[in-house]
Amino acid sequence: MTNKILLGSALGLAAVIAAPASAQSRLPAAVVAVVDTDRIYAECTACRAALSQLQSQATQLQSRQQALSGPIETEGQAIQTAINALPQAQRANPPATLTTRIQRWEQSRATAQQELQRLQQNLQSTQANVRRQIDARLGPIISTVMTSRGATVAVDTQATLARSPSIDVTNDVLAQINSQLPSVSVTPLPPQQQQTAPGR
Repeated sequence: MTNKILLGSALGLAAVIAAPASAQSRLPAAVVAVVDTDRIYAECTACRAALSQLQSQATQLQSRQQALSGPIETEGQAIQTAINALPQAQRANPPATLTTRIQRWEQSRATAQQELQRLQQNLQSTQANVRRQIDARLGPIISTVMTSRGATVAVDTQATLARSPSIDVTNDVLAQINSQLPSVSVTPLPPQQQQTAPGR
């Protein structure tokens, strides 16, 4: 998974410029700062640690999926072979022993699907929780850096066509988020927040 998929897309970073008291007054010239949020999500200390754990959880999910699907697929093929071996007239109504076998196989498949769905939802909730924690700190940090550097607008580098390196404040933002948010909880969202999580 890429950093964007596991940690989510960057915040909208445009800062609002307060309008002058008089509606007739001209707005001051904007001073723009740019932030490379892709780099923040890839390089911040908490981001790296969280990404490593999320990748591990995704690998565990994939391994569990393979462990469950193998026996179910093998049994399904064996059942189909048994059905094909029946006379044509009996295939629509197999013997009781084969019917019971089919029912057990269907139950096993349904149980496996439910488990995998639960694990997938758990991973998605964890991803959302990691993103929420990082975004909650990143927005205020960007605003603080923007103000301290004398800028009135902050934009993501992805929203620019060309820019001067002199207006890039990514290093400042990265240093502050590493200081203020050295780690995040790589756990699912609290139950009361899961209903409103993005994509749910």
